Amino acid sequence: MSGLIGKKLGMSAVYTKDGVRIPVTVIQAGPCPVTAVRTLENNGYQAVQLGFEELPENRAKKLNKPESGFFNKLNTKAVRVLKEFRVSSAGEYSVGQVLDVSVFKEGDKIKVSGKSKGKGFQGVMVRHNFGGVGGTTHGQSDRLRAPGSIGASSYPSRVFKGQRMAGRTGHDNVTVRNLQVVQVMPETNLILVKGAIPGAVNSIVKLIKQ
Repeated sequence: MSGLIGKKLGMSAVYTKDGVRIPVTVIQAGPCPVTAVRTLENNGYQAVQLGFEELPENRAKKLNKPESGFFNKLNTKAVRVLKEFRVSSAGEYSVGQVLDVSVFKEGDKIKVSGKSKGKGFQGVMVRHNFGGVGGTTHGQSDRLRAPGSIGASSYPSRVFKGQRMAGRTGHDNVTVRNLQVVQVMPETNLILVKGAIPGAVNSIVKLIKQ
């Protein structure tokens, strides 16, 4: 299997035998039940749909009819997240099969995708690293954090698309590649990955082998 769904639990550090400190991100990866198998014959591509994090009873009752009907047809409990993973041979998997963190091993190179932290509405200095307009020594009293001019004069008499301005910042899809698996703990479904990954604590991430 090429990957799993997981949850970012936070950051920590481990030490090598030589005493070198390695910063790691702790991720709960799986267990992930197979909820659907996409084949060339039926779907035109090969993939496996995995679920993650079983919903409590009070949350499961609030699912709409299409969602609850999907899980009732599978005769499985409802899960919070569903994601697809492309595979080379979908025939190796079956609905109801459970995959866990043992699909990874120490030393593997993986990429992790998730939603970055949302920072709300931010000005140009935070959002685009602008330096502000001039300074107080140049007679600027209220323009220290302003974006400055945003367009030309008579021509083209408009603001170009993509002009960097203030606006909503963060909460974007971000993928970090070439992360190394430092340790795998199958008994607790935890995986330690060297370095940082996108998202806040308890956010959902997607782990894929490279």
